[in-house]
Amino acid sequence: MGLRHVNGTTSSLDMDIRFHTPLTAKEQLGFGLDAPQPLALADKVRFAELDPLNHVNNKAYIEWFETLRVSYFDNLCAFCYDGLEAPRLVIRSANIHYVREMVMDEVYVTTARVTGFRNTSFTIEQQLWSGDLRATLTGVMVTLRGDGSGRYPLPQSLREVFIKRDGATPEG
Repeated sequence: MGLRHVNGTTSSLDMDIRFHTPLTAKEQLGFGLDAPQPLALADKVRFAELDPLNHVNNKAYIEWFETLRVSYFDNLCAFCYDGLEAPRLVIRSANIHYVREMVMDEVYVTTARVTGFRNTSFTIEQQLWSGDLRATLTGVMVTLRGDGSGRYPLPQSLREVFIKRDGATPEG
């Protein structure tokens, strides 16, 4: 049984949570998420992620979101490029909102879904949960040609996946 740290005390989760493995919709809801997301991964705060005040350093949140973003693309998007040149995926912009601090040994879940897309970019929404919402990130991701020579249009199959799986809408 996993543990989580809430309001200075450690309590058991209502369910076992699998780390580093995509969580099912039922597992996500059981962990307290408002709604299941296309990808959600669980992990736990490590000592190296703490700052001198013994709460999670802001840099750790960015790393957690980045790890999930890479997994999201590799596991849920890359197949749309089968037979095509693989894109370079870069962040154009990102906005993080820190809601509530986190501390040592807290179990958390990060989530990702695409909310909108254009010809060569998409907007990704990420959330961090540990009993309640702790942080969000909204980022604009741009696809570039493999050699970096210019932007790379999103394949139609990926656009369709964003709409059907994530509920994304075309922008612009």
